[in-house]
Amino acid sequence: MKITVRQGEIQKARDEALVVNLFHTGSASTKLGGATAAVDKALSGALQRVLRSGDYKGEKGQTLVLYPEAGFPTPRLLLVGLGKQADFTLDVARQAAGAAALKLQCLGVKSASTVLHGAGAGGLEVEAAAQALAEGSILACYRFDGYRSGASGDRATLKRLTVIEGDARRLAGLRRGLRAGVQIAEGVCLARDLCNHPGNTATPTYLATQARGMARRTGLRCRVLDEAAMRKLGMGALLGVSAGSAEPARFIILEHGKLTGKGARRPLVFVGKGVTFDSGGISIKPGAGMGDMKFDMSGAAAVLGAMQAVAELGLSQPVVGIVPATENMLDGKAVKPGDVLRTMAGKTIEIDNTDAEGRLILSDALAYAQRYKPAGIVDLATLTGACVVALGEHASGLLSNNDELSAKVEAAAQGTGEKVWRLPLWPEYREQIKSNVADMKNTGGRSGGAITAAALLAEFVGDIPWVHLDIAGTAWTAKTRPYTPRGGVGVGVRLLVELARNWGRRRA
Repeated sequence: MKITVRQGEIQKARDEALVVNLFHTGSASTKLGGATAAVDKALSGALQRVLRSGDYKGEKGQTLVLYPEAGFPTPRLLLVGLGKQADFTLDVARQAAGAAALKLQCLGVKSASTVLHGAGAGGLEVEAAAQALAEGSILACYRFDGYRSGASGDRATLKRLTVIEGDARRLAGLRRGLRAGVQIAEGVCLARDLCNHPGNTATPTYLATQARGMARRTGLRCRVLDEAAMRKLGMGALLGVSAGSAEPARFIILEHGKLTGKGARRPLVFVGKGVTFDSGGISIKPGAGMGDMKFDMSGAAAVLGAMQAVAELGLSQPVVGIVPATENMLDGKAVKPGDVLRTMAGKTIEIDNTDAEGRLILSDALAYAQRYKPAGIVDLATLTGACVVALGEHASGLLSNNDELSAKVEAAAQGTGEKVWRLPLWPEYREQIKSNVADMKNTGGRSGGAITAAALLAEFVGDIPWVHLDIAGTAWTAKTRPYTPRGGVGVGVRLLVELARNWGRRRA
């Protein structure tokens, strides 16, 4: 989708469709304002008549299509609701843009013009509102149908969106916001693609190939370690998980910005769990729903998508993305319950359950991340069903050893609408993963499962500020949301990018 800006009056725009918005109306006599009022005047009060009918109230995401009479420059007028003005947020603006774009796509519209949602009465800054509009529009129109025999491979019928702005002073900020929104949304779409591919396509080697290609396009530095290189580094935990698979593991490193030499800043390091298919290993999962385990690399997908956006945005903050990628399968070479693995950090882990593999591969990745002496580490992983039980599909679990970094991640999540909820990480939880034969075991029982998993990860970050995001409940969805179709969500991409952007601004 190409999104552009044009100065002008919205009621005079010539296009296949025109989009205006409306806050929730408390009564039929609500006075219209701004661009919506201008359109209503050009339509001789048609919008006021709609409101008086009571059929449309401007509820959040509510859409209504009108077909103006001859003389109006646009054959379709789409009204999208912003909900109650008191409840309006940046994410509501994003949802409104998504609802409008999705409706236009359903109508088969290829080109439309729109107002900017929320930069007037909504109180949003123009640049932020423009970014939200671009993100919501592109993400709502995302489709993944390349495996359907009749599919054209075209993501969307809506090809062009023009934002009409009357105030010349706002055009520069509008363009900046749209450009950033497009680049970030494209990172999310990359993550969604990687998640949605079946496991026989999106293997560890495939992830590595995609990372290399993306790095070439964007100017990132990319290195991929094979199993021989991992063995030299002592990554026994990652190799232990990979042992049961015919697909070789890969360890992907992406670097953005200056990391060494005079004036180099300490980087942020993003680590993503890349289990491209998780059978559970010897502790095999139930057959029902096992196909969804292709999404077990959603943390890896988020890191790759975020790194693409970081590079495209040209952020001043140096960032490193790390992805340990493997399958978790079972054969005669697979790791067994009771086995002990030695990690890159030299610490040993007893295998209590082979289906608790994500924390094993992350232990080696987190140990490797320390090489960069980072300002902070954020890892994302579809780690535990326990987190889904605790928080459902509405929020990712957040666990951390550092209040300041935790607060920064929470602030980034607030801006992107990707909800997180902090869980405690008290010393008592470390007691649950004590082993009789090794430094620790990889599960702590049913009680506090999401926390004991994080307690193991905490053993591999030392004193470096660190946040763990358990995205098991938020990484994929079975139902369509305002700007999220069914399948891989791409959760975490926008959050990581927002964190890196904020970090760079503070140090500019």
